Amino acid sequence: MKASRCFSMSLFLLIVLISFPWPNSANSHVNDFLDCLHSFHPKDTVSISKVIYTHNNASYSSVLNSTIQNLRFSTPTTPKPLVIVAPLTTSHIQATIHCSRIHGFQIRIRSGGHDFEGLSYVSRVPFIILDMFNLRTVDIDVEKKVAWVQSGAIQGEFYYELAKMSRTLAFPAGICHTVGIGGYLSGGGYGLLLRKYGIADDNVIDAVIIDVKGRILNRKSMGEDLFWAIRGGGGGSFGVVLSWKLKLVSVPETVTVYNIRKTLEQNLTEFVHQWQYVAPKLPGDVFSVVSMRKVNQNGKQTILASFSSSFLGKPNELIPLMKARFPELGLKKEDCIEMSWVESLLFFGQIRNESIEVLLDRSYKSPLSGPSFKSKLDYVKNPIPESGLKKIWPKLLEEDAETAVMAFVAYGGKMDEVPESSTAFPHRKGNLFHIAYTVGWNGEENVKSQRYMNWIRNFYSFMGEFASKSPREAYVGYRDNDIGTNDKDTSYGKARVWGRKYFKNNFDKLVHVKMMIDPHNFFKHEQSIPSSFTGIQEKGVIITGGRF
Repeated sequence: MKASRCFSMSLFLLIVLISFPWPNSANSHVNDFLDCLHSFHPKDTVSISKVIYTHNNASYSSVLNSTIQNLRFSTPTTPKPLVIVAPLTTSHIQATIHCSRIHGFQIRIRSGGHDFEGLSYVSRVPFIILDMFNLRTVDIDVEKKVAWVQSGAIQGEFYYELAKMSRTLAFPAGICHTVGIGGYLSGGGYGLLLRKYGIADDNVIDAVIIDVKGRILNRKSMGEDLFWAIRGGGGGSFGVVLSWKLKLVSVPETVTVYNIRKTLEQNLTEFVHQWQYVAPKLPGDVFSVVSMRKVNQNGKQTILASFSSSFLGKPNELIPLMKARFPELGLKKEDCIEMSWVESLLFFGQIRNESIEVLLDRSYKSPLSGPSFKSKLDYVKNPIPESGLKKIWPKLLEEDAETAVMAFVAYGGKMDEVPESSTAFPHRKGNLFHIAYTVGWNGEENVKSQRYMNWIRNFYSFMGEFASKSPREAYVGYRDNDIGTNDKDTSYGKARVWGRKYFKNNFDKLVHVKMMIDPHNFFKHEQSIPSSFTGIQEKGVIITGGRF
């Protein structure tokens, strides 16, 4: 989520000390680590030297920066990995795990580089990046309606291969095509089909993971508890997931999309208020989102809301449905656009006038956020009253909200039918919708970036009045390092804070699974699942038995 030679320690130290002052002890072990990699599998048919990038390698910077999607984690002072390993074989992964354990380096596992806090490629301790981009095979069986997809594939590569083979098969993944499959599935990703088929993890039927001991495990050999945990339990905690077996779902050859815009002057408040009651109760064939942002219209600042939907059917079915359920919106035939399911992903990703070959562009930068951005997410269980919406609009009109977007994504449908404990992702029945907040900016100027960061933090604090309570739930796919940072408890106390928000009651089981599969907490980062209940109150968790 390219051969290299051993380099002189003096040159290495000079480069690293300029970029980030790692302890001398870490630097002194790098050559030993590299020797370990080369000797781990001397008979390997694919030499590991081909996939090692060190600071003196000409490709180091390009490989490091190639999938950094949030430029606030690509600055001169951002900590850099001591080594990047881009495995071509399972033995390369096993060697990296083995040698990192021996020499005391943490591993960051990167598939697409979309981690919202950069945790898949940034650390404050000496670390190695295990970059999965070379492992991106997509193998689709149309007849059996299944696919094996490696973690280093981006969603776009999967979509493209699927679209080539069928117009009526799909997978309930997301709209941002450069997101890596590994991080997406580990984080409980959602997409246009969540109200029809649930989240992506509800449609994972097998996986292959390499654990801390280097064992290669599938669903049967890993056991149901670990298989449960890797589906939505967050990446980087349990091992390196090599590939996923996915159940494909049926969609019609033609779907319908629309995007209707309203401003404050066009009774936006009433429309958004009514949407909250209508959208979560629509049939599962309808995906519905309303996004809001500040715009300048005729020399005056106002709020623009875009009411967008994807419908698994044709306009002659959708229009009568919306006239009956949401007549105020005034949906007409000319508002509707017919297209294939894969084209609807481009539509919602705001990619216009491009063929589906754009899905193969791993370097594509989404227009949905700035080069640098900060995002947060809330879950809403009760409609926000009109009086509450009227308090929100002035916040979106503030000067520092010039690039801010707030989006309501409707739940209901299939999301009301799947139990919270079915996968590690718990945010199911009872949620009307979630609210995603994003603010973006160009450049990494300290003053400028801090303005926007302060704005979104203050706005998020303000929105607590309308969000879920006890806990105020959060989404691990929108990882947020702000959660738990003000907690004065131990590190495990902090984990309890974000753990309950991300996973609710599933957090305890995740810790139990972690204790069994990785008891010494080798796979870790700032918000990984802890391997101990120290400081965490247990609540009686049923473990069905894993083979660890």
